[in-house]
Amino acid sequence: METSLVMSFALIGVLGLACQWIAWRLRLPAILFLLITGIIAGPGVHWLDPDALFGDMLFPLVSMAVAVILFEGSLTLKFTEIQGMENVVWRILTVGVLTSWVSISVFTGWLLDLDWHLALLFGSMVIVTGPTVIVPMLRSVRPTARITNILRWESILIDPLGALLAVLVFNFIVAQSSGGNEWLAVMLLFFKILAIGAALGCGAGYLCGWLLRNEVVPSYLQNVFVLISVLAVFAVSDTLEHESGLLAVTVMGIWLANMRGVQTEGILDFKESLSILLISGLFIILAARVNLGDLVTLSWQALAILAFVHFIARPLKIVSATVGASLSWQEKTMISWIGPRGIIAAAVSALFALRLSQLGFEGADLLVTLTFVVIIGTVVFQSLTAKPLARWLGVMEQAPQGLLFIGANSVSRTIAKELKKNGFEVMLADSYRTNVRQARMEGLKVFHGNPVSRLAEKELDLVGIGRMLGLSQNDDLNLLAVQRYTREFGKKRVYALSSQASQRKSDREKISEELVGVVLFSEDATYSKLASLVAQGAEMRTTNISEEFTFEDYLEKYGNKAIPMFLLDSRKRLSILSGLPSADQVPAGSRIVALVKAERVVEKIEEKKQDAAKAQ
Repeated sequence: METSLVMSFALIGVLGLACQWIAWRLRLPAILFLLITGIIAGPGVHWLDPDALFGDMLFPLVSMAVAVILFEGSLTLKFTEIQGMENVVWRILTVGVLTSWVSISVFTGWLLDLDWHLALLFGSMVIVTGPTVIVPMLRSVRPTARITNILRWESILIDPLGALLAVLVFNFIVAQSSGGNEWLAVMLLFFKILAIGAALGCGAGYLCGWLLRNEVVPSYLQNVFVLISVLAVFAVSDTLEHESGLLAVTVMGIWLANMRGVQTEGILDFKESLSILLISGLFIILAARVNLGDLVTLSWQALAILAFVHFIARPLKIVSATVGASLSWQEKTMISWIGPRGIIAAAVSALFALRLSQLGFEGADLLVTLTFVVIIGTVVFQSLTAKPLARWLGVMEQAPQGLLFIGANSVSRTIAKELKKNGFEVMLADSYRTNVRQARMEGLKVFHGNPVSRLAEKELDLVGIGRMLGLSQNDDLNLLAVQRYTREFGKKRVYALSSQASQRKSDREKISEELVGVVLFSEDATYSKLASLVAQGAEMRTTNISEEFTFEDYLEKYGNKAIPMFLLDSRKRLSILSGLPSADQVPAGSRIVALVKAERVVEKIEEKKQDAAKAQ
């Protein structure tokens, strides 16, 4: 038995890793491959039987795994990011969620003659569209910025909030089952669960944040400390009152994410790795418990529910939330079409089905089967159809023109501000707090963190971004960024400054051109040179080229005073220069974006040249 258990854990880990890798290569949500693998390993070939393998430990293990996943999701919900959002997003999260929840619950209950408690719970579980599923889809489909922002913010906010709604509905069901027909007792128990979960979550969140903020816990123990704290809060809360643990850890995560002076980036990075491990194993195990007999029995009903969720409930949600909004029918149609279900729906459904089965609710196991049908159906169907639909509706962006800057230093900020003035999307990425703060003060979008980290892969928003500029003072970081973002943008769309150290090396020592990216601006445009010019007062200028003022006139006027960096054609398409362009490349109607040296610097250079000539 020990050998079987160890071997089962090892194989689950290998299969989970393989699914994650395949998903990364195909740019599809990993949950799809995890669920299919679990169904094949379980009811398909009968290799994996979670109930026989884990026995009485299955429910506690699933509960703790879901607690960690919910905590990680809630840790990303920062109230500062909600401010300034469009009203349509708020309506989706309020009126839209209520409309979708009620419609799905009523239809499911009517179609399957299901207990209304279970119908309401199912409706609350399948309203969640998680960012881990929708972001890869948006990168592939590339809808317009307005559509992208609405869908992205909906998925970020509804992930923990939807999970919280499911937890509350489940707690109400449990409370009513324990209180019999006496509604007063039922409501008292329900509010007791809410009070214990909320109080412990808030208290633990504040205490944990205070300890981290005051560095009572050393940095190398912080991740482990937070993990143990989450598990302890979950255990204590569930001991005081059953089913309050998930609520407690969700509230704890929200409190910790919004507490001032607490840095959660490192915790999120650790939790991401842990969540990948838990998700990979958990979903294979949960999918292995799917009853194919129920699926066969409910084949047409399951497909009917899937069709209702996609073609009726989702559009009804968006229509009710966008009344009076300045969205075209094409935009509304696209938003209505994209709504894949993800991780939280699968995890919560399996967990609650286990618990409700133990409480004697008939038909609870159907929740897992139906939820998995909705997840797989929405992910597969929308992944295949969203891009052609966006192209047909005319809401698909062309090749993204936005730029990702590696580094938020003075050079990057100077260049980025000029490109922003010209109407281009810019995103800066830097791990230095001073640079990040200064960029935000200057009105630039900036990601605080290492641009080649796992955190960046998860949270760095690249929607609308099509090229990368390596402008960091760290040449090694520029090199790593080139290799990291080549697979994202292509090798001809990643640029990096020339390195002074590289210029001094021989051909035997130089790194291959394929690895260093396209030269940015020119071979002699090193970071130290550009930083020196900016420090001396150099500024970015955009100059119009016309029949009256040709490129030759531009060269005559500026000569060595300017470093041309970008070209804008008559259709406002941006080209990044890797040297001085020819006159044919700069026709009338173009614009040159260049770094122009300060007049005093030019005068000093001329004086040095004259002194050198006299000395000769």
